[in-house]
Amino acid sequence: MDDMPKPSRPRVIVFDVNETLSDMSPMAHRFAEVGAPAHLAATWFAALLRDGIALAAAGAAAPMAEIGATLLRTKLSGRPLDRDVDAAVEHVMSGFTGLAVHRDVVDGVGQLSELGIRLVTLSNGSADIARGLLDRAGLADRFERLLSVEQAGIWKPAARAYAYALAECGVAAPEAMLVAVHPWDVDGAARAGLATGWLNRSGEDYPDYFRRPDMVAASLPELARDLGSLPAVTDR
Repeated sequence: MDDMPKPSRPRVIVFDVNETLSDMSPMAHRFAEVGAPAHLAATWFAALLRDGIALAAAGAAAPMAEIGATLLRTKLSGRPLDRDVDAAVEHVMSGFTGLAVHRDVVDGVGQLSELGIRLVTLSNGSADIARGLLDRAGLADRFERLLSVEQAGIWKPAARAYAYALAECGVAAPEAMLVAVHPWDVDGAARAGLATGWLNRSGEDYPDYFRRPDMVAASLPELARDLGSLPAVTDR
């Protein structure tokens, strides 16, 4: 047992953006504002992820904004909206540009940064949306890079998406940790060789059919505390 390598802090944390850093709950209000049921927001975003991941499974890709707008047009067509469908789609999609981070993000990101861990994002959406989100939160200067799968050419959880982030950061897979609220993202990163942290704000059980995360935390400050208890990689 003494010869087994001890876990250490990652050199780089690769953050998912949508729902991990950003609070998506205001998108439901966007649906209500155009006269659609607010609950459609959750099913629409789930369908958006489904179709993006399905394309990745086939070795293809399309921008998140394109998939989201196309699905929105389908879901809103024929409903008694207070404006035409194109205007309604534009109103809902523009909601991404005004989202805020979750309440635990500002403190958590600050604490992780103070540990000397390099922070980057890897979003299935655009880097501009991530940049706006972090600018509004006053966190942009904490992040070294804002990466998007649009440059990787394929969505997460395809291995090539994570490999793109590793190459951009100049680190090997075991030196990086993917942090996400989505178990499918955690699983994809684990299969690509990264360490993983599952951010479980909801208290739900982790699916048994996915690879287990290396760390589980209910908030980013909790994750920072747990990582802070590990030796820095240079201390090994």
